Amino acid sequence: MSNSTDLPPGYAPGSLWYYAPNKGAPIAFAVFFAVSGCVHIWQCFKYKCWKVGGLLPWAAILFVAGFVLREIGAYHYDRLNIFISSTVFLLVAPPVYEGANYFLLGRILYYVPYHTPIHPGRVVTTFIGIDAVIGALTGNGASYVSNSSLTEKKMNMGKNLLKAALLLQLASMGAFVAIAARYQYKCRKTNVLNRNLKTVLIVLYTSCTLITIRTIYRTVEYFEVASLNAHTNFKKISPIIKHEPFFWVFESTLMLLNSVLMNSFHPSRFLPRNNKIYLAEDGVTEIEGPGYDDKRPFILTLFDPFDIAGLITGRDRKTKYWEADNNTASSTAAAQEPQNEKSTPSATA
Repeated sequence: MSNSTDLPPGYAPGSLWYYAPNKGAPIAFAVFFAVSGCVHIWQCFKYKCWKVGGLLPWAAILFVAGFVLREIGAYHYDRLNIFISSTVFLLVAPPVYEGANYFLLGRILYYVPYHTPIHPGRVVTTFIGIDAVIGALTGNGASYVSNSSLTEKKMNMGKNLLKAALLLQLASMGAFVAIAARYQYKCRKTNVLNRNLKTVLIVLYTSCTLITIRTIYRTVEYFEVASLNAHTNFKKISPIIKHEPFFWVFESTLMLLNSVLMNSFHPSRFLPRNNKIYLAEDGVTEIEGPGYDDKRPFILTLFDPFDIAGLITGRDRKTKYWEADNNTASSTAAAQEPQNEKSTPSATA
C-alpha cells in the first residue's frame, strides 16, 4: 500500500474532483447568484420582459443548485451522485445565458429592422438549432472517448467529433457576433446608432466574450479529462484538473460577472418593450409598425433564415413596412408645410 507521502500535492484520496473542494466558496457563489437571480426576477416584472429576459433568472437558479450541491460534495467528495448532479447543473447553466443572448440580439434587430441581415424572429431558432447539432456531436464524441472497451480507431473518431463540436461552437459564436457587428456598422454608417442601442450592443459583446472564454476553459478541461485512464501518471495530469482556482476564475467568476452585467445594464432599460416599435430612419423618431412578419413556411425559415431566395427574387421588398411609414410621414410633413407658409403672413399682419 502506498504511503501518503507518495501522493501528489493537492490530491485528496477518494475525491472525484481530484482535490478536496473548497468549503466556503460554493456558499458565497450560491448567495451571489441567488441575489442576482432575485434582481432578474424583479426586473422581468418591472419591465414586463419575460420573453427577452426570462432565461436570466432561470440560469441563476441552476447555478444556485449547482453550488449548493458542490458545497455538499465538499464534505462528501467521494459520493458519485453528488458529483454528477453538481457537475450537470453547473454545465447546463451557462448555455442558458447563451440562449438569453439569442433573444437579446433578436430584440435588438427588431429595433432597427431595415439594417438586420437576418429575420429577427429567426435568431433564436437558427442558433439553438446549431447548438443542438453541437450537443449531438459532443454527446456522441464523449460516448466514444469515455468507453475504454472500444477500439482505438473509434476512440479517435470520438475525439475528432469533440474537436468538430468545438470548432462549430466557435464558428457559431463568431457568426453570431458578426451579425451584431455588421448590424452595428450599418447603423453607425446611417447615423441611427443612438446611445441606447450602442449600450445594448456593448452589453451583448461583453456577455459573448465572457461566455466564450468560459467555453474554451471547459473544452480544454474536457479534453484533459477524456485523455485520462487507469494507467495515467498522476504527475502528468493537467493543472487545469488538479487546481481548483481555474474553476472559480474561469467558470464561477466569469458567469457571475455575466449575470451582474445583465442586472446593471438590463436591455429592457434601453429598448422599447413592444418589438413592433422601431427607430425611424431619421435616427430619432420611434414608430409603432405592423411588426417584422415572415410569411414563409416555418421549415423554410429554418433552412434559409437569411431569406437568400427573397433577396434574389425581390420578395423581401414587400416586408419593408418602414419605407411605407417613412413615405407617409414625409407626405404628412409636405402637406403641412404650405399651410404653415400661408399662416405666416397673416400672423405677421
